[in-house]
Amino acid sequence: MKTLEQFRGYFESNLTPILTELEGQRKKVLQSYGWLALVLLGISVIALLILAVNPMLGPAVIIIPLVIAIIVGAIIGPYLSRDYARRFKTEVLTQIVRFFDPSLEFRPDSTIEQSTYMESKLFPHKPDRFKGEDLVEGKIGATAVRFCEIHTEYKTTRRDNKGHTHTEWHTIFRGLFFQADFNKHFAGSTVVLPDSAEALFGKFGQWLQSFSFGRDQLIKLDDPEFEKLFVVYGTDQIESRYILSPALMQRIVECKAKRNRPIHLSFVGSCVFVAISENRCLFEPKIFSSILDFNTICEYFNDLRLAAEIVEDLNLNTRIWTKQ
Repeated sequence: MKTLEQFRGYFESNLTPILTELEGQRKKVLQSYGWLALVLLGISVIALLILAVNPMLGPAVIIIPLVIAIIVGAIIGPYLSRDYARRFKTEVLTQIVRFFDPSLEFRPDSTIEQSTYMESKLFPHKPDRFKGEDLVEGKIGATAVRFCEIHTEYKTTRRDNKGHTHTEWHTIFRGLFFQADFNKHFAGSTVVLPDSAEALFGKFGQWLQSFSFGRDQLIKLDDPEFEKLFVVYGTDQIESRYILSPALMQRIVECKAKRNRPIHLSFVGSCVFVAISENRCLFEPKIFSSILDFNTICEYFNDLRLAAEIVEDLNLNTRIWTKQ
C-alpha cells in the first residue's frame, strides 16, 4: 500500500491538473446553491410579509411555502451538483483507488448486494430501504475484498388521534460495509457485535446478552478486554472459539481502537464481513471547500486506507488454514 508521502507526490504531479478544472465547476455549483438559497429565502420573506399585512391568514401562509421551499431545495440541490459529483468520482476517485493499489477497481454506481448484506447476519432486521454505492473490489495481497458505503433503513407507520397516517424511517446501519475471503469454510456462523449491554449494565448486562432475540447462542470467551467491547453469538461453540483465537481477538480490539467507531464482524460461509458505522459520506465530493487543498483530497486517501487496512488488521493474508 502506498504511503501518505507518496500520495502527496501523486497529488501534485497527476491530480492537480484535473482538480484545477473541477475546482472551477465546483465554484459554479456553489454559486448555483447560493442563488437557490436566495430564491428560497425570498419565498419565506414574502410569506412573512403577507402574514404581517393580513394576520388573519394564520400560520399556514408561512408553513406551506416553507414546506414547498424545502421540497424544492431537496430536489434541485442534488441535481445542481450531479455532473460535478459524477466527474469527481470517475476522474479523481478512480485514479486515487488505482494509485493506492492497481489491483483494486472503483465503481461508484455499484454496491454489495442486499442478499450479501443479509447473508452476513450482522443486521438481521430486513431493511425496507437499501442504498449502496461507491464499490471498491479486487485483491489486496492474496485476499479478495469488496467494500462500499451502505445505508439501510426500516419504516414504522402509526395513526394519530385524527386518523392521519405517519411514516417514519429509522436507520439500521450506515457506514462502510466490507467483505473479504477468509480462506476457510465455516460450517456455521459467528457474529461479533458491539457490547452495549455490558457497557451499560455490567454483570447484569452479561445476563441480558443471553436473551438477545433473533440471535444464535451466546458464545463466552476467555478474553476480558475483548468481552468488555464485544458480544459474540454463534451456531457452534467450538467453531466460534476456534475462529476467535486469542491473537484474532486482540487484532479485533486494536482494529476498533484505530477507528474509534462501532464495529460489527461476522464469519459466514468462507467470508469475513465487517461493518463500521459512520455518520458521514466517505466518498462524496466536497462542495463547500476547495478541492485544490491537499488535506481535503487526503481525506479520501485516508478513508480508502482505513478500509483496505482491515486485511492487515485481521491478518487475512496469512493463510493459516486451507479452504475445503
